[in-house]
Amino acid sequence: MKHIIIGTAGHIDHGKTTLIKALTGRNTDRWEEEQRRGITIDLGFTYFDLPNGDRAGIIDVPGHERFINNMVAGVVGMDLVMLVIAADEGIMPQTREHMDILGELGIEKSIIVLNKCDLVDEEWLELVEEEVKEELSGTFLENAPVVKVSAATGEGLSQLIETIQEMTENEVTEKDIHTIPRLPIDRVFTLSGFGTIITGTLLAGTIRKEDTLCMYPIGKECKIRSIQVHGESVDTCYAGQRVAINLSNVKKSEIRRGCVLAPPNNMKNTELLDVKLNVLPSSMRILTNHARLHFFSGTSEILCRAVLLDKEEIGPGESGYVQLRLEEEIAVRRGDRFVVRFYSPMETIGGGVVLEPNPKRKRRFQPDVIEELQRKESGSSADVIELHVKQHEETMVTAAELAKITALSPEEVKEDISQLEEQGTVLTFPMKKDLYVWHKSSAEKKKETITKELAAFHKAHPYRPGMAKAEIHGKFMKQVKPNVFDMYIENLIKEESIGRRGEFLHCFGYEIPRDAIFEKAVGTILGAMEKAGYDFVRFSEIEFPKLPEGTKEDVLQVLTAEGTVVKVNDEMYTLASLMEEAKKKIQEKLKKDGLITIAEVRDMFATSRKSAKPILEYMDTLKITKKAGAESERIAYV
Repeated sequence: MKHIIIGTAGHIDHGKTTLIKALTGRNTDRWEEEQRRGITIDLGFTYFDLPNGDRAGIIDVPGHERFINNMVAGVVGMDLVMLVIAADEGIMPQTREHMDILGELGIEKSIIVLNKCDLVDEEWLELVEEEVKEELSGTFLENAPVVKVSAATGEGLSQLIETIQEMTENEVTEKDIHTIPRLPIDRVFTLSGFGTIITGTLLAGTIRKEDTLCMYPIGKECKIRSIQVHGESVDTCYAGQRVAINLSNVKKSEIRRGCVLAPPNNMKNTELLDVKLNVLPSSMRILTNHARLHFFSGTSEILCRAVLLDKEEIGPGESGYVQLRLEEEIAVRRGDRFVVRFYSPMETIGGGVVLEPNPKRKRRFQPDVIEELQRKESGSSADVIELHVKQHEETMVTAAELAKITALSPEEVKEDISQLEEQGTVLTFPMKKDLYVWHKSSAEKKKETITKELAAFHKAHPYRPGMAKAEIHGKFMKQVKPNVFDMYIENLIKEESIGRRGEFLHCFGYEIPRDAIFEKAVGTILGAMEKAGYDFVRFSEIEFPKLPEGTKEDVLQVLTAEGTVVKVNDEMYTLASLMEEAKKKIQEKLKKDGLITIAEVRDMFATSRKSAKPILEYMDTLKITKKAGAESERIAYV
């Protein structure tokens, strides 16, 4: 099931909340004032399931100009936006501002929803649709599908749901659940008997119950007590889900909207940001040096000063490198999108992308500063390295090969790899001749595949000790060198993701069920071998009671893996204790006479030549004996 986050945008009273209620059957206006005044003031959340089984979470974003800060917070983590336009009014000022904000925050997938179609005639509706398409020309919305609905009557809702499903199936990329988790907080409250609860959209990674994470920028570690997704308690939540998390060791008064939940030592607080800032073509203002602005990123809203690093001013439609000097600490990452509004009057003037989340103070018009920012804008060498590592999902890649691909020195490549490893982005496997590198997300995907396969194997073959390590290698990682594969498997064993019995791999903690069927097979096998002694019995000739298909072979494999039974040759098995006794007697004979023959082995164990020959061949494999000229003679291996 894919988890989708859908947002609404549009002018006040164009029917966003009513539309969501028509889709989901729920009212997202949570506060009494919202319901009394008939406008959405804060973010509202709900969900509905698409016909294909995917779950669509919906964020009802305020349309009123005074609540733009809530609107920006609501855009965090959205996969798709419905721009709602009332057919009886058309595009309004707040509609345009919402469009500008969505563009600057990197939203790409949108649906234009013409609402209140029941209030206008067909001719008027055609005029409004024409006006909307003309207004959206040249924007990221120009190719967005247009769906005509009436939230009040239900007209067009089935077509809207069909359009949402089509877009989410074909155009929305699933978020990376294997990377480092990051959850910007948009609400915090307390519940009696539970304590502090936060809500937000999980942007990346996975959060599990009992995890210990850190609340940035306050720098306080807190434990995950419980998790809810759409009102249901779960043990794990994934990127792309709207979540509510109950935290311990942190008070409501310590947290605010704009805080971020992430692993400890994973982010760093800052009061400076280096950014590429774009002023909107529609803006009526020019950005000058040291202008005071409202900065919005994620769920944060902070006042700042804009220091223009490469220009005296940035006019409508222009871009520039800017250092934002914040009035409070914040925790963001490189590549995060943001929006800025003038301090007074409050109007959106532009936005952009964070190039460096932890810079030093910079002076204006310095060539080296501009060059550094240009490099960061196009991507750092570590970013490039990460991209290439991610492209080698099935094979891994060596540091030497990365140096070739990127034209960087081996030293630079290793430095970037170390940086990525410290961040938890890549895994490394040092070999004698080179360093193998694998993206953490690729390794996690492979781990998930292997553990699922082992679980299915146990279900199909409950009496086997597990899958052969060589089979796992050949089936899932055949393009990876065996010694590198071995190191990866050792890592999985150390972190208790899987277990091992000899050369067999199994799910961590899996125990073979020693039930009546298992014991019946064990008794038959061991009894037959004990009775046969050194006149080895062929496994195919042992008479078994009625057992489920494949059970006797599986139980034999368990006994072999445990060392109770040994394989003498392809057809014969015997008790390990008998062969241990045989080894001692043969070693004593060699010590005394220096030579042993098949005939002597036959007489020593009162058996036939048919069994004596395999005994000596088995001793050859143990390096107890070796041939000494004639086929029937052996001397001590050492």
